[in-house]
Amino acid sequence: MEQKNFNLHSFYSGYSFDAYEYFGAHPDENGCQFRVFAPAAKAVALICCINDWQPLPMHLSGGVWSLYLKGVKPGMIYKYKIVRADDEVIDHCDPYGFGMELRPNSASVVRELNQDIFTDAAWMKKQHRGHNSPINIYEIHAGCFKHKQNTGNFPDDWYNYEELAEVLIPYLKENGYTHVELMPLSEHPVDMSWGYQNTGFFAPTSRYGTALQLQKFVNAFHLAQIGVILDFVPVHFATDDYGLSYFDGSFLYEYSSDDTGYSEWGTKNFNVTRGEVQSFLKSCANYWLTEYHIDGLRMDAISRAIYWQGQEERGINERAIEFLASMNNGLHYRHPGVMLIAEDSTNFNKVTAPAIYQGLDFDYKWDMGWMNDTLDFLATPAFERKWHYHKLTFSMMYFHRETYMLPLSHDENVHSKKTILDKIYGSYEQKFAQGRALYLYMYTHPGKKMDFMGDEFGMLREFDETRELDWGILSYPMHDSFLHFRRTLHRLYLNLPALSQNDYHPEYFKWLVVNDEDHVVYAYQRGKGVGAVVVVLNFCDCDWNDYTLHFEHEVVLSEALNTDNCIYSGNTIVDEHTKYQTQLMPDGTHQLKLDLKAFSGRMFVITECPTPHRLSAIPNTSQKPAEYRGGNVCQSKI
Repeated sequence: MEQKNFNLHSFYSGYSFDAYEYFGAHPDENGCQFRVFAPAAKAVALICCINDWQPLPMHLSGGVWSLYLKGVKPGMIYKYKIVRADDEVIDHCDPYGFGMELRPNSASVVRELNQDIFTDAAWMKKQHRGHNSPINIYEIHAGCFKHKQNTGNFPDDWYNYEELAEVLIPYLKENGYTHVELMPLSEHPVDMSWGYQNTGFFAPTSRYGTALQLQKFVNAFHLAQIGVILDFVPVHFATDDYGLSYFDGSFLYEYSSDDTGYSEWGTKNFNVTRGEVQSFLKSCANYWLTEYHIDGLRMDAISRAIYWQGQEERGINERAIEFLASMNNGLHYRHPGVMLIAEDSTNFNKVTAPAIYQGLDFDYKWDMGWMNDTLDFLATPAFERKWHYHKLTFSMMYFHRETYMLPLSHDENVHSKKTILDKIYGSYEQKFAQGRALYLYMYTHPGKKMDFMGDEFGMLREFDETRELDWGILSYPMHDSFLHFRRTLHRLYLNLPALSQNDYHPEYFKWLVVNDEDHVVYAYQRGKGVGAVVVVLNFCDCDWNDYTLHFEHEVVLSEALNTDNCIYSGNTIVDEHTKYQTQLMPDGTHQLKLDLKAFSGRMFVITECPTPHRLSAIPNTSQKPAEYRGGNVCQSKI
């Protein structure tokens, strides 16, 4: 990596996005330059494999300890031996190290990043945030999608980054996903943390290979026209003594008070009141986007940054709010097409508003309210659902206030929560019938989509980091047909503009049935005129024949999808050539009668609107809520 003059004042002030180009280990043709920030340390020495781990004293200047060592080459391992103020001596990995040993070992690894392996210039040129496009994300744990063999010996069973790309890309292409989202790849000491308790924030986990192999992984996805999103953890870090905890004998990265210093997971919270910590995290985010061409960062546990310890009653953490807005604004400036996604379960306002509107400048916010309401509703026995009917309508009251993403993530498939399909009340067959209706509802609801691996074929076993997905169940017709249904639904989502354009514009969503508690039926329209989509959902356990829909104008519809189709293990033989035309009634309204099977959904596309003024096409308007239009929203590439 080419080094340049570094502004230490900017680093101390919290404005640096390039600190990784200065700190860490930077090899050249003769050796390697090492730098580590440890202002409170009495002494720091480099220990490494090149001299049998004998301490080599480093030199202090402005809180930075440095040493140039000849003969060091990429692939060599090292640590910093730090003498703290209380004379305790601890060996630490490099906070800015670009690689680490496989757990349980914890030394940093010298890596050369500037190897110019990327051939994805065409993809990077058109990289965009997708506000007016279909976004269909497949979330995976890199070690659990598939195993090379099932011996239970890791990492022998794991695919490396390059091998995983060869297996995963064809699957995502076949099943209509636009992006893959990887649970954190930053180095972590414990497999069962799934990467959310980091020790090496700049180091791709060695479980699946090297930094170069990860770069090749991303490059392969881009050549296949698939985006790569990475989980990023900017709120807390692991407490292992070789990591960031009490790094130089002071509270360098964490809060000094245990009350605010420790998270609910037993990790330590980053003290973002410190400029050096802000620069560390900003540089880390920029590092993944720059050096690995990552297309988006899903930021974990943002609610814990917005409010102290994630508890609204404890008040807003103003400095954390300022930090998030500053980091996101700076990342957008440097990477205009990258998606920044907030995992935030709070009602905090303007999470996705640009910083110029006093927002946090995320591009998307997970709609946790939609997720909880939907899954709670489906876990309710069918005969009770009429009393919970509006759990499925409430999200339409606010979907335009932020740019939302609809998540059914790993968190909903673990820890005795059951998988998505297994949460649904009913028999085995009823779970699948309702699951098909659930995903039709999800993929026609405003907002971008994210689903966890295995849900697409109805896996009933919870996620386990030691096991691959249950691919064997695809030999059962119900699971195989469910995957076939999901594949068809995804293709429709990708190819029907009404389902992704104007996602956040209230004028392009209209309820047709929203108060039929007794039948537990819902109907709505996405878009306007020819090409608009009409969706009817029956979440009751009864069939309804000749169910009446009312339209303001005459329309002709073609059925695009019926979840009860026998080819998806349903009970209906569907005639794909049937046209449905509304009938004019004496009161001037137009009616359409449909048969609705229990636990089913039907989707139609409006193919004709004989009334001339209803023929307008879907305009290509801004996808931010009206009060947020302008500013950097206009940089979105459609």
